[in-house]
Amino acid sequence: MFAVNNFNNCIEMKELTKAEEQIMQELWTLEKAFVKDIIDRLPEPKPAYNTVSTIIRILEKKGFVDHYAYGKTHQYFPAISKTDYTKSYFKNFLSGYFSNSFQEMVSFFAKEDKMTLSDLEDIIKEVGKDLEPDNPPSNE
Repeated sequence: MFAVNNFNNCIEMKELTKAEEQIMQELWTLEKAFVKDIIDRLPEPKPAYNTVSTIIRILEKKGFVDHYAYGKTHQYFPAISKTDYTKSYFKNFLSGYFSNSFQEMVSFFAKEDKMTLSDLEDIIKEVGKDLEPDNPPSNE
């Protein structure tokens, strides 16, 4: 289910299907919910209760979701944070499409999205802020 990758020191997890990710997005937003709460937030046409319930049980088996039991009713909550899943997903994306190269990825999107030099400079500034947390932000 989960494995620690010693090279990157992160947890690798299975990727979610589109349906599973849609359910997880709602659970991450709600933090805890009953099946009906999740269905209420989904777009039309609403999936059947049994469909959502089945997806949640699959997510539980995969280790993404856990629950509190109230008699026959279950309230579900994420067992994996959105941040942890995003990190794992992005690392897999980067290795699968860009040979683990941020430079290759940025270059690809710069070409595809026809980014300007100004756009790239803005990205560099934002990344710089994240890489140097001890430096207070400047008032530009």
